[in-house]
Amino acid sequence: MSGVQAYAPGSVGNIGPGLDIMGMALAGAGDTVRATRSATPGVVVLDPGHPDLPREAGANTAALAAQAALRLAGRAGEGIELRITKGLPLSGGQGGSAASAVAGAVATNALFSLGLAERELLEAALAAEACVAGWHLDNILPSLIGGIVLIRDARAYDYVRLPVPPGLKVVVAHPGQRLRTAEGRAVLPAEVPRDLAMFQAAQVAALVLALSTNDHALLARALDDRIAEPARAPLLPGFAAAKRAALETGALGCSISGSGPTAFAFAGSEAAARGIGAAMQQAYASEQISCSIRITEVSPTGARVEAIP
Repeated sequence: MSGVQAYAPGSVGNIGPGLDIMGMALAGAGDTVRATRSATPGVVVLDPGHPDLPREAGANTAALAAQAALRLAGRAGEGIELRITKGLPLSGGQGGSAASAVAGAVATNALFSLGLAERELLEAALAAEACVAGWHLDNILPSLIGGIVLIRDARAYDYVRLPVPPGLKVVVAHPGQRLRTAEGRAVLPAEVPRDLAMFQAAQVAALVLALSTNDHALLARALDDRIAEPARAPLLPGFAAAKRAALETGALGCSISGSGPTAFAFAGSEAAARGIGAAMQQAYASEQISCSIRITEVSPTGARVEAIP
């Protein structure tokens, strides 16, 4: 093949209390990487997808992932050119850097028929994501394989795919703000009291049970993050009001997506999701903050290779 195109969906990292260990892929918006062969060895970024994103191969996550994929396959001397289409907001808390990394790895694997296994694709994407957002899988993994995942041991790439309750909707509220992952991670506490750690662990366990048994009431109680959310909320004007509005309108829990600024809420139906989205948008507007609302669901599939149009 002279060229391929790969798409990877956006994602929600953490899912409330699951800091760095839970994530879910979202249907719809994602990043696309178009890869073509080049006679010149190395990776070249012809279009980074946004003026604020780097063209340098050593700083672009799609290019870094492509380099890592070729290296893992023993084909580092190949030449490849990338064109990236950003369907996800920059510094938006929707897994944009992870999606670009995953799409870059998947496109490279397909273009050169490298035959990389799932774990090797994860390694390639993670090598890229670690350069810009830190060493964690909660966005990379769901973007690659889809669904909702619990990462039991990131170093061992040991994870569990969790059931998705039928009819579950996700309201994605993206305010007109940016927050780099590094900034969101910088405010996290270095240590937490034992009772808080135990509480957080209990919420993760309850969240897994709620998803597995389709228990909406338990899901709403379990989506309770007392480590990352309190630390990051002061960086996110309007979030507290939006969360309050979501819960008052019947959301099955609401929290920060990844490091933010995007907020997400669960809903049990399309109609409920629309009402929750309108309430969150109004809450941001009351604080003079613009906000776009997207109603979606958990994507059962992750990255895919598409024909070049």
